[in-house]
Amino acid sequence: MITVKKQVFFTRSERGRRRMEDNPPASQTVPPGRVPRVSRVMALAIQFEDLLRSGTVSDTIELARLAKVTQPRITQVMNLLHLAPDIQEELLFLPLVAQGRDPINEKQLRRVCARNDWRKQRHLWAQLKSRR
Repeated sequence: MITVKKQVFFTRSERGRRRMEDNPPASQTVPPGRVPRVSRVMALAIQFEDLLRSGTVSDTIELARLAKVTQPRITQVMNLLHLAPDIQEELLFLPLVAQGRDPINEKQLRRVCARNDWRKQRHLWAQLKSRR
């Protein structure tokens, strides 16, 4: 008995028929690694803010109920919006993590978020980045 191992990719044609291809479509090639958790949480905070501003959700209590988390957790996530805009942008575009733990976590950022002065935030952010 002979066993042949080969990846096969299926796509749909215009009429919905399945078609077999040898190479994966460009949309299916995924770079190695994963998006850091803090990047995903930052994106979630921005999305929560949009929901609140548009009136889709009336307040953070309703948001917590819909997200099935506690209201203090929503507050923790929303506190990331207090960061300087350039820090928020850096968080969104952190490099992918190939293996192991994330170099920067949300708990470390809480100390930076607690500062009202963006210059102090940037200084703490630079310290945090240099440690990783």
